[in-house]
Amino acid sequence: MLTLFTNRYQAYQPPQGVPVRITLGAPRFKLGYSLTHSVRELAPRREYLSQPEPEFKTAYRADLDQFGPERIAARLRQITQAEGDHRLVLLCFEDLADPAQWCHRRIFAAWWKDTTGDTVRELGPMAGQYEQGTLM
Repeated sequence: MLTLFTNRYQAYQPPQGVPVRITLGAPRFKLGYSLTHSVRELAPRREYLSQPEPEFKTAYRADLDQFGPERIAARLRQITQAEGDHRLVLLCFEDLADPAQWCHRRIFAAWWKDTTGDTVRELGPMAGQYEQGTLM
């Protein structure tokens, strides 16, 4: 079983599940939790990191398509098996409560839904809405 959520580093709480870094770089600020896992396949590449959202989205989704849902799921399952917890929280930096912000974690969530049919809920507030993910 694999249950995925997204959140930002600053909002993550250990009861939410296993924290997983999906950014190129690690946070440079102190975390109140241990961040042992990283999935490089889900981090955007530097080549398009500063592109406007439409171009970024196209390039990032193309990378995800190249890896494919099976390879990504296998990588994520390695973490669930190592941790004994099926709940993974994919983390990055952006504060989605700010309407000016967008983030690759939600682009991944949409791609995952499109390719697997499984929903990836955001655990933090999102601009104009609050999408509460269930933790059970």
